Amino acid sequence: MPHPTIEPRRSDTVTRQDLVRADPSAWASWLRTRDDLAGVPHLAGWAEAGRPLIVRRRVPGEGAAAVPLGLPLPPADGKRRIGLALPAEHLARFDSPSLAEAAAHAPAAWQATIAAVVALGERYGLIPRPFGGLLWQAVTGLTYLSAASDLDLLWPCREPVSTGLLDGLATIAEQAPMRLDGEVLLPDGTGLHWRELRDAPEGGTVLAKGLDGLAMRPAAAFRTREPA
Repeated sequence: MPHPTIEPRRSDTVTRQDLVRADPSAWASWLRTRDDLAGVPHLAGWAEAGRPLIVRRRVPGEGAAAVPLGLPLPPADGKRRIGLALPAEHLARFDSPSLAEAAAHAPAAWQATIAAVVALGERYGLIPRPFGGLLWQAVTGLTYLSAASDLDLLWPCREPVSTGLLDGLATIAEQAPMRLDGEVLLPDGTGLHWRELRDAPEGGTVLAKGLDGLAMRPAAAFRTREPA
């Protein structure tokens, strides 16, 4: 039986793990408020170069008036994670590449694993996306990947998530030359680590990451077994 594809969210909403571009003038104004970032590589021209930011989880004390954002610097520049928040009117949506689109930026040793992951997604009507090093290398042109990097994936899914998908990921991970990490991403932006969701016992819980916080939720509410 074919698996339905996930419906896209409205184009005027953003949530955790979405990518956005900042208006260069708003970016420059914000950067002038951060004396601690003076001279940090890449930041001065980040927005003008069209490089994106990622929507992150709000931290305690942050209100809803601005969108919480972040970006990681390349490992060669300290791998520092920069956090900020900007009003939504200064942001524009940036389309995240699919894993297949980002594959050209990955090492040759990863290609067979990427092909297997893309094929698994096709089987379930899903389009996996990269995040972590592969995503940032693909969207910035800077070097984020090394021989020790993980392949981090987002799986936009409706809930409940098929255990067949999770088992298929585990099978690919056993044969992969890198660690296969990442999250199942629900339509409201809630993220569930795929290994935790797969391995949680009956009656167990899984950490759910949302825009406004973290919560332990019953794993059974998010997964379902395929018909035999």
